[in-house]
Amino acid sequence: MKIATYNVNGVNGRLPVLLRWLEETRPDIVALQELKAPDERFPAAALADQGYEAIWHGQKSWNGVAILSRVGSIHETRRGLPDDPDPSQSRYLEAAVNGVLVAALYLPNGNPRPGPKFDYKLAWFDRLIDHASALLASGAPVVLAGDFNVMPTDKDVYKPERWQDDALFAPEVRARFARLLAQGWTDSLRHLHPEDTIYTFWDYFRNAWARNAGLRIDHLLLSPSLAGRLVGAGVDCDVRGWEKTSDHAPTWIELDDPVRPRKVR
Repeated sequence: MKIATYNVNGVNGRLPVLLRWLEETRPDIVALQELKAPDERFPAAALADQGYEAIWHGQKSWNGVAILSRVGSIHETRRGLPDDPDPSQSRYLEAAVNGVLVAALYLPNGNPRPGPKFDYKLAWFDRLIDHASALLASGAPVVLAGDFNVMPTDKDVYKPERWQDDALFAPEVRARFARLLAQGWTDSLRHLHPEDTIYTFWDYFRNAWARNAGLRIDHLLLSPSLAGRLVGAGVDCDVRGWEKTSDHAPTWIELDDPVRPRKVR
């Protein structure tokens, strides 16, 4: 089973790119972020034509998350984080799909730092950590998929010395990501590619894509039962080079089928 996360940076404006990528790569489950569209403008019909069922949590002009599936029905379990510090922002959607609990999330950017936007980012991250702990305690197979807006280590950013004052690389934010992993989550890309240079985002400015001056801010974190099924992980970097594309590239994992107990005669 292939599960992907993709910050589309406007689901309607980038719809041709999204549909082309879905047709070429056929992921089974997809978490989308930054829909930038109210619920009534989500392109459900176009996605259905590609064979994808969808649920979404939209917002006019900003934010917005969705879950797509071509491998079975989507059973929504949560819309918004518990005790979300600003529930008016559409940043979290959770559903059971094909035996996996998928959480699609879009963590706040937090800039400028310091300031109220950074405080909101930390508060939202704290709520995510609390909820993630409850998900682990449930014993369910879970993937936290989305744009976390954090580069966890120096390996995850081009020229880290230039990002010391940015909210995506702040010590408080990286410490929270480390706290999240310490609960028992597996950073799938780093688990399989511990030393590789991996980026998932390249700014539109300063010729970042051509220079490969990127950031790794899109992550798929796996609960222990799913981590044992991880067989592949990567980034569809070529999509970032397409015309009128997002500044993010789709990031994906592949999970082996679960081992089922043999019947005893």
